[in-house]
Amino acid sequence: MIQSSYNSTLLENAVSELSKLPGIGRKTALRLALHLLRREENEAVALGESIINMRRHINYCRRCHNISEKEVCPICSDSRRDASTVCVVENVKDVITIESTRQHSGLYHVLGGVISPLDGVSPADLEIDSLVKRVEEENLQEVILALSPTIEGDTTNFYIYRKLADLPVRVTMLARGLSIGNELEYTDELTLGKSIQNRVLFTTSFPRQ
Repeated sequence: MIQSSYNSTLLENAVSELSKLPGIGRKTALRLALHLLRREENEAVALGESIINMRRHINYCRRCHNISEKEVCPICSDSRRDASTVCVVENVKDVITIESTRQHSGLYHVLGGVISPLDGVSPADLEIDSLVKRVEEENLQEVILALSPTIEGDTTNFYIYRKLADLPVRVTMLARGLSIGNELEYTDELTLGKSIQNRVLFTTSFPRQ
């Protein structure tokens, strides 16, 4: 068992902060902290400054809620993108994952999560109303529901579909080549790319009720 004291308050503080990161326990945090101690000081300073600058200067796009250093993100600002198609994703990581496939040329809409009553996440906690507003105001032709094929993802898909049912927009979803229960970010690029290419109308998998 790692002792609670490392004979240095500064090292103890560094380990405590590093261990707050997801997937980082105190053993790993100690190993990282000692690694930084062995490196040149300028390397540790550069790491610290990059994290501080990221936290201070990265915000969220007012249009799609993706990360952005400006009011509107580079994807939304790119005139070469298909502004009539919006791909709805759970989080920023999913934008990065889908972009890596190079199969989506439209825009995005980041919900900030999925509906999960057990975790206290309701539709009001997500960017669903702003999605509906975009459909109403931006003359969108297609909304692609690209949420992970989990119970929570499917629940959110169906909720969004019902919200958009009376609007003149085509609602599609990723082809079910994705394994049920898998998170989108862990899906290989080829499978995800094919799922985007072969997307289907939402009604073919979830009939209107």
